[in-house]
Amino acid sequence: MDETVMDSPQAGPFAPFEWMLSARYLRARRKEGFVSVIAGFSFLGIMLGVATLIIVMAVLNGFRTELLSKILGFNGHIVAQPLESPLTDWKDVTERISQVQGVRLAVPVVDGPALASSANASGVLVRGIRAADLDQFPSISAGIKQGSLEHFDGGQGVAIGQGLADQLAVHAGDSITLVAQRGAVTPVGMMPRVKKYLVAAVFEIGMSEYDAGVIFMPIAEAQAFFNRNQDVTAIEVFTTNPDRIDLFRKTIAEAAGQPIFLVDWRERNATFFGALAVERNVMFLILSLIVLVAALNIVSGLIMLVKDKGSDIAILRTMGASRGAIMRTFMITGASIGVAGTLVGFVVGLFVCVNIETIRQVMSWLTRTDLFPPKLYFLSKLPAEIDLVETAAVVTMALTLSFLATLYPSWRAARLDPVEALRQGG
Repeated sequence: MDETVMDSPQAGPFAPFEWMLSARYLRARRKEGFVSVIAGFSFLGIMLGVATLIIVMAVLNGFRTELLSKILGFNGHIVAQPLESPLTDWKDVTERISQVQGVRLAVPVVDGPALASSANASGVLVRGIRAADLDQFPSISAGIKQGSLEHFDGGQGVAIGQGLADQLAVHAGDSITLVAQRGAVTPVGMMPRVKKYLVAAVFEIGMSEYDAGVIFMPIAEAQAFFNRNQDVTAIEVFTTNPDRIDLFRKTIAEAAGQPIFLVDWRERNATFFGALAVERNVMFLILSLIVLVAALNIVSGLIMLVKDKGSDIAILRTMGASRGAIMRTFMITGASIGVAGTLVGFVVGLFVCVNIETIRQVMSWLTRTDLFPPKLYFLSKLPAEIDLVETAAVVTMALTLSFLATLYPSWRAARLDPVEALRQGG
């Protein structure tokens, strides 16, 4: 190394010779193989940590978004239930609630449990609803796989999910038997109500809980089937902004004109979405440890490199290299590993997120197993939604940890005594 290089005007902070030395220390030599192996594992650790964090957070975000859209597309944002007396005047109440500003749709429903049977049997939730209201559910009307809802209100036909149709081994046009606990009152007590219904349509919305467990029935038929006195169970209210549901509670209660009990979607699903939030935070914390361990590998690798290059550092110091130049050289060496690992991990993470469903199908085919069973996760495909803020936070965290990992080894290199280093090297 020529002394004039370090004395030239170009030898300021992060001068070319510092980058040249850093690149030289990153290249493997036979006697430096172990140091290069540590650098390689540090690169892989940061790359895998960043990629895994991006993928897992995207999947959790997609999972929450898909579940939220399915739940809010199927159930009302606010459910109005009667308090003191049954909702026998449900048509007038529904009309008044529909006029409230911000209310997109008000749907009277009759809900009740039943046992559905054909070749097999399964417990279901029967939901009585008007055909006009059912058409307002895009997930239902656009998800018809068999049959039609054209004459839904006219006959005794029902609409069932694809999962339930498969379980009962029926198709559109076949008949199923429904058994309700509340039936006719006889001298020996209340007898269950048993009735056959034609399957008018088979739908699929992509959420197994609904596809395999819900049956839609004309509201008048549901009232007769559950032995109700022309009243409804509740009125499902859909608003224009479910995230600001508190703004609508007071006006809806006033529009009802009678005592009602209001439950919004956050209260009905608080436990479920709370568990998702906890899982999301814990996964972020655990997977961040991968990046931290990889950053610690950078520390150990640089410390070994400084020890191995003690004589070189002493010679550079005697030739005029400042402590700052030595420190910056090793900082560039360690930070290069972190930056490269972070960028490659970022690209890998984005690639996997974009193609995650294809990758899942390939892995399921290779392993001959279902890696994302709908009955367990409620959804028929693996979702992924990349959040720009979260992704930027992951990348920033990885770069920050990589930079901090270089400070102590670089400081030790800069504080090395040239005389002592040459004596030990000699």
